[in-house]
Amino acid sequence: MPTYHVEMLEGRTIEQKKKLVAEITRVSVEVLGGSPESVDILITDVKRENWSTGGKLWSERS
Repeated sequence: MPTYHVEMLEGRTIEQKKKLVAEITRVSVEVLGGSPESVDILITDVKRENWSTGGKLWSERS
């Protein structure tokens, strides 16, 4: 089954992450079949100073 890599800016709560992984797992099983136990999800929290969009660091955005 699939392994998902989720990279996002830090700051989400554990509860938000729990909901996210539950929904990714649910949809994966619904669409691809298999069991929830076969879905792996890795979450990487990235500091705002280490992420840039449009040539500007997120730590410098207002």
